[in-house]
Amino acid sequence: MRIAVQRLNRNGATFGTNIDNKMTTEVQDIATQLGGEKAIGRPIRTERDIDAAIREGFPQKVVTEVMHSADLTLKELALSLDLSPRSLQRRRREGKLAKYESDRIYRLARLIALAKRYIGDDDKARRWLKRPNRSLGGLAPFDLIDTEPGARAVENILGRIAYGGVS
Repeated sequence: MRIAVQRLNRNGATFGTNIDNKMTTEVQDIATQLGGEKAIGRPIRTERDIDAAIREGFPQKVVTEVMHSADLTLKELALSLDLSPRSLQRRRREGKLAKYESDRIYRLARLIALAKRYIGDDDKARRWLKRPNRSLGGLAPFDLIDTEPGARAVENILGRIAYGGVS
């Protein structure tokens, strides 16, 4: 059972509900980039649902959905995830990704969802993710997604974009 905690800010508005709604929206956005319930094979409503799906291993359909969502070739996807294209091809034939592969694809989907939300246009977000960025030392965001610190750096830049900073 989940208990919603609501607090009042200085203006008397509740913000506990806003946090819950934001988290739900983020989870839904990420699930959309992964292909939704149809590709994942189960409903994704909470972070626990995503965690369980990652631990089980995403179905191979997710690879195709993420490639389409980010407008990536298999080779580009493999490079951004630090996986070999042959491994991804083999997993696609086998039907399930390994846990670590699913985790990396989740990380990529999370950043695609954030870029699309904060930049506001899907095509512009895809281009932004592929282009070198001075704030990232001249590397493209997709070049950094293969590690958690790199992904966090990209997420920080997206946060600055969302809140009016230039990146």
